[in-house]
Amino acid sequence: MFDAIVVGGSFAGLSAAMQLARARRRILLVDAGLPRNRFADASHGFLGQDGKAPRQIVREATCQVTAYPTVDFVHGEALNVEPLHVGFKLALAGGRVVEARRLVLATGIVDVLPEVEGMKERWGASVLHCPYCHGYEHRDRPLGVMAGHPMSAHQAAMIPDWGPTTLFTQGMFEPDHEQRALLDARGVRIERTPVVALLGSAPDLNAVALADGRTVALNGLFVAPAQRMASPLAQMLGCEFDEGPLGPIIRTDAWKATTVPDVYAAGDAARPMQNATLASADGVLAGVGVHQSLIRDALAA
Repeated sequence: MFDAIVVGGSFAGLSAAMQLARARRRILLVDAGLPRNRFADASHGFLGQDGKAPRQIVREATCQVTAYPTVDFVHGEALNVEPLHVGFKLALAGGRVVEARRLVLATGIVDVLPEVEGMKERWGASVLHCPYCHGYEHRDRPLGVMAGHPMSAHQAAMIPDWGPTTLFTQGMFEPDHEQRALLDARGVRIERTPVVALLGSAPDLNAVALADGRTVALNGLFVAPAQRMASPLAQMLGCEFDEGPLGPIIRTDAWKATTVPDVYAAGDAARPMQNATLASADGVLAGVGVHQSLIRDALAA
């Protein structure tokens, strides 16, 4: 039986695994190779890694983590989980079954993009979610924000620091008086006719087409898509969830312990504010939290 299984081998999972590996605990890292950031060519705002491809960061980090002698790695999907009297049993694609005393769920989320023509093929390139991650690369060009939730006006008020901005309300979220005053002060143009298509040679964006036949020149479009869990494991285990701004997130304490004993969660699946640095920090907390919990097991032995 492993001391811990870490499910998810991107920034959060690898950071958790690193702490446990350095604590000389026997762990298994399971990764299906489908990170949320696989659509982006570069990771930005991540200290020491700025401008590097996410896959390169993960590849190098995986080599570093798996160099520790107590770490095993499986490339594949975790399909099912069951609690045992002590620990958990995890079923992997291909039929392998593994057991561990602790679980770290670094399984991430899936972005559910609006059903607008031309959006999916531009996701991560000219259709974006985070201005801190991608705004600088689109600076000084016409930018847009597509409303998708009540905080869209807040997002639109941020974007003028990178370029002239239009908020497309999509007929869904009309700014209130206070929001309108801020948007006016920031020079944000408000367009109430819905965007129906994105134009240009994908993955680039040149303009958006509106429902009334007009086009608006645009080189980057920020959206805040709905989110869902990338894995059902947390639900299978009975973890409690909180409602985040864009979808459910796994409830955790300060050390990333979930509401299910001996199960920890880290990264985008377990926090409302999401980026690479925060995911990695979450993984550190989860790894240390797991290690401390294993130490406490000695009292019950």
